[in-house]
Amino acid sequence: MNGVLVLAGTPIGDVADAPPRLAQELASADVVAAEDTRRLRRLTAALGVVPTGRIVSYFEGNEAARTPELVDALTGGARVLLVTDAGMPSVSDPGYRLVAAAVEKDVRVTAVPGPSAVLTALALSGLPVDRFCFEGFLPRKAGERMSRLKEVADERRTLVYFEAPHRLDDTLAAMAAAFGDGRRAAVCRELTKTYEEVRRGTLGELAAWAAEGVRGEITVVVEGAEPPGPQDLGPGELARRVALREEAGERRKEAIAAVAAEAGLPKREVFDAVVAAKNAAAGG
Repeated sequence: MNGVLVLAGTPIGDVADAPPRLAQELASADVVAAEDTRRLRRLTAALGVVPTGRIVSYFEGNEAARTPELVDALTGGARVLLVTDAGMPSVSDPGYRLVAAAVEKDVRVTAVPGPSAVLTALALSGLPVDRFCFEGFLPRKAGERMSRLKEVADERRTLVYFEAPHRLDDTLAAMAAAFGDGRRAAVCRELTKTYEEVRRGTLGELAAWAAEGVRGEITVVVEGAEPPGPQDLGPGELARRVALREEAGERRKEAIAAVAAEAGLPKREVFDAVVAAKNAAAGG
């Protein structure tokens, strides 16, 4: 009979935020897979817990090799607890590979919900929280980073990123260039820790602030793009844009819908412009 894989959230700062079930799971799991076994020892000491199961490391460097071993333990009936350095496993941390492998073997996967830097930063940012998307860490290389940012420049949902403190100034400057330096954002530093700070402002203001150097664990929350307003495009220009999309391989229906969305106009108005252009061409 298969065992159970338990994904456990750990404190992102204040150890008092640890969920009560975390101590129970640490004490009773057959195997505890930890991103950093030294941090695990500090956590168990702070919680007054003595694990009775086997402790193994599970981090980016050995994730691929160790996953089959843990899956074997799970299919053999073991209760495996997965913890990362802070927050929930799989969220920009090891875990996804093991979850996918466990699911493939019909192993039950459950969780001990815990602190999340993503949700904490989002709630504290003062930016809209009804719709958001998590983008994780941006690429380190400037060109790749800018390409990734341009992909979401028109995203209307609030964006959440993780970033290393020594790259924060470059990242905020790139965001200001890709999104506009007037876009609102918040830099959340050292969440739930002694020196917690939430710095709010425009991307331009935050980039200037970060240029002086920032320390600590960083989460960046960025306001989504404003919805496009109606553009003052004449019928001829609307028809031309549809024709260009058709030439690129789009079906007319999809091309009309796309141009209408770009211009902030009803699809019927764009359709009428296309018909008028066709009639004018036929008459000429």
